[in-house]
Amino acid sequence: QVQLVESGGGLVQPGGSLRLSCAASGTILSFNEMAWYRKAPGKERELVAAIIGGGSPDYADSVKGRFTISVDNTKNTVWLQMNSLKPEDTAVYHCNAEVLMSSDGATWNGWGQGTQVIVSS
Repeated sequence: QVQLVESGGGLVQPGGSLRLSCAASGTILSFNEMAWYRKAPGKERELVAAIIGGGSPDYADSVKGRFTISVDNTKNTVWLQMNSLKPEDTAVYHCNAEVLMSSDGATWNGWGQGTQVIVSS
């Protein structure tokens, strides 16, 4: 099995920065997909950023130019660097991963518990 643990959330003023991390542990050969989602009160869950396979990152239009997703396969960790934060970025941020567990193609897909980000003055 695999576990995902997020950290790095908190309270930040508008214009500030936060760096979220998602550490994966367990039986991991490689990541097929890593992504960050967010869920704000009263809103639908939104895909924020994703890296699929070895491709280029994809971002929601609302965060392009401000957020950066990166993966360190040696540490089984994905980060979300968030700059120029706005009040509308306030949400619970979750990481989602699809992991290749074995050479026979077994995969695992799951979620972390989430980390709260509040952007407010």
